[in-house]
Amino acid sequence: MITSTHNPKIQWIRKLQSQSKARREEQLLVAEGVRLCEEALAAGWPAQTVLYTDGLSERGNTLLESLAAQGTALEQVSEQVMRSASDTQTPQGILAVLPQRSLPLPQPLELVFIPDEVRDPGNLGTMLRTAEAAGVSAVLLPPGTVDVFSPKVVRAAMGAHFRLPTYTLGWEGIQRHIQAAKLRVIVAVAGAGMPYTQADLHTSLALVIGSEAEGAGEKARLLADELVHIPMPGKAESLNAAIAAAILLFESVRQREQSIP
Repeated sequence: MITSTHNPKIQWIRKLQSQSKARREEQLLVAEGVRLCEEALAAGWPAQTVLYTDGLSERGNTLLESLAAQGTALEQVSEQVMRSASDTQTPQGILAVLPQRSLPLPQPLELVFIPDEVRDPGNLGTMLRTAEAAGVSAVLLPPGTVDVFSPKVVRAAMGAHFRLPTYTLGWEGIQRHIQAAKLRVIVAVAGAGMPYTQADLHTSLALVIGSEAEGAGEKARLLADELVHIPMPGKAESLNAAIAAAILLFESVRQREQSIP
């Protein structure tokens, strides 16, 4: 059992938790909790190492047995050490270090989601979870967007990382994918363009949602084939970016379902 918070492995995991540069250089991410580790296992996402504490639930112990059967390195740690390694105030007793992966892009690309300059990790994670639920083909992450493998993003996405293709790209790379797939670009801008319910969000499109503070950036707007907005008859100046994404993505779901004979 690891009982020292100064153990090199624990210091290494803390570094992965806190530094995007370390995650990027080592191409690793950290997932915490039984559910997220189960999601990774179910998706065939191999863990490099797993920390766990005594007193896991039956479900947690079943997960450990499955990980051990795959040859995963398991390290039992004290509660104090788990608190030191964890990014949460109340650790759930299991933590996995996993490789970063980019799942292959499906062909054809029919619905691409682009969160532009979204800097809040909770918002981005919720957007990824919503995008997966809405049947998005892939998520393209432009410059200025928070690290998609940040621990808070991973937790908020609830396993979407393991099933939804996500690519961090420059705008030139994003434009190449859009042009190759012949996608229309729909950019959400407060008070501009047509109401979203009147727009064609059926398929073959890239949907851009900007941050709450600044909205979609100039480079995103330059690619736009159409601007849309969500009418807000109340006095609020803006919607939470993740909620705006959910409204527009599920309008696309509604339109797609209506088109099925």
